[in-house]
Parts: sequence; C-alpha cells; structure tokens
Amino acid sequence: MEGSSRISSSMAPKPVGMYPHARKVGELLFLSGVGPRVAGSDETDSAVPGLKLDKNGNFLEFDFEKQCRSVFDNVKIILEESGSSWDQLVDVTVFLVNMKRDFQVYNKIYAEYFKENLPCRTTVEINCLPTPIAIELKCIATIK
Repeated sequence: MEGSSRISSSMAPKPVGMYPHARKVGELLFLSGVGPRVAGSDETDSAVPGLKLDKNGNFLEFDFEKQCRSVFDNVKIILEESGSSWDQLVDVTVFLVNMKRDFQVYNKIYAEYFKENLPCRTTVEINCLPTPIAIELKCIATIK
C-alpha cells in the first residue's frame, strides 16, 4: 500500500500470525490486536502473566488484573517503538472473553492508565481469542 509502512518490534510479543505489530498510514498508526503475552515467549499459557492451565485447559491460576496490565504495557511498547506514544492514542477497542467477570477490573485499570488522555473506547465480549488469553486490545494512535 503506497504511503504506508509496516512496523514490527522485537520488544513486544511476537504476533501469532502473519501480520505486523502496527501499520503507519499518513499520520495514523493502526495497531494489530495486542494481547498480554510476554515478549520473547511462545504462545503457551506460561507466556501469559497470571495464567496457568492444566493439561485439559482448566484454570490452575487466573489473574485478570495481571493480564490487563501486561496488555497495556505491550501496547505502550509498540506505540513507542513505532514513534508514537500512549498520549497519542485516539481509539481503543477491547475484546474480553468474559464481560461479566472481567469488565469491572478492566475499567478500574483503564482509569489508572488513562488519567490524562481519554481516547474513544469500545468494549466487546467475544467467544474466544486465538490463544488462552482473556483480553486483547486494538488501537489507533496519531503519529508524525
């Protein structure tokens, strides 16, 4: 696509498919879906903060707050590696696999991270995500 560039960061978790971490188009930066996995890890549950599963996929440990903080940290890394910043976010779409269980915690942590900048926001409950995570963010920011 003319006038756009793909951006990938070695500081963020590797994408689970064939896509970049972000794409710059003009003065906008579009982030691909970002989850809570730790950079440098594989796609297993051990790569997700606060998550441990048994061999059948049942929770042994589940800490949604840890996942939420990790996903925000990953978004921040991608923004900064792309030449943008947290304060330049203009739109955040969050995907939760369990709205009833997780929304209050998400909303509380969101308020901590977004004290000054208040981007537009949409929160959607979905059936599942491609890896055993409970949250994913899709963001748009400005960039010069």
